[in-house]
Amino acid sequence: MRFKTPVLSGLVFGAAIALSGAATAAEYEIDPTHSFVQFRIQHLGYSWMFGRFNGVSGNFKYDADKPAESAIDVVVDTTTIDTNHAERDKHLRSGDFLNVETHPKATFKTTGYKGDANGGKLAGVLTVHGVEKPVEIDIKKIGEGADPWGGYRAGFEGSYTMTRKDFGMDYDLGPASASLQLEIGIEGIKKK
Repeated sequence: MRFKTPVLSGLVFGAAIALSGAATAAEYEIDPTHSFVQFRIQHLGYSWMFGRFNGVSGNFKYDADKPAESAIDVVVDTTTIDTNHAERDKHLRSGDFLNVETHPKATFKTTGYKGDANGGKLAGVLTVHGVEKPVEIDIKKIGEGADPWGGYRAGFEGSYTMTRKDFGMDYDLGPASASLQLEIGIEGIKKK
């Protein structure tokens, strides 16, 4: 019977070590009313055309003390594209561009993070128009803290320049419009 005590103590001690190392970053649910994905693309090289996607959802993990554990999983409803022009939006939803009937969602899923608690580069897989590509998004923390409703929030902004042809969208808009600039704003509510 004496040998059981050291074995049991060893198991408890091992479990305590495993649990202390298993602490993970806090999880947040993306607040769709305070998050956005917007873009701008040149129109004939003369001006910018702006647009946005009105449907953004997902989750992320973040802990200021453990920035390397940061991760995000974002889903964008491509059917919600909005450039303030109904006919143009209809064309952008068509097979010439997003082909939303076949690909109603665009996604980004993290594969790694390099930086500190205030910003860095978020590596991941971006899937648009059914095409998956590894990308890096420059991100910056905007802020975090308690909200007036008893919750806790954190917010970030990011940017990425996307070449349309890389994602199978090669409809000719002229050389000035070969790429577009994405701006991402994410606000999350900490899960309880």
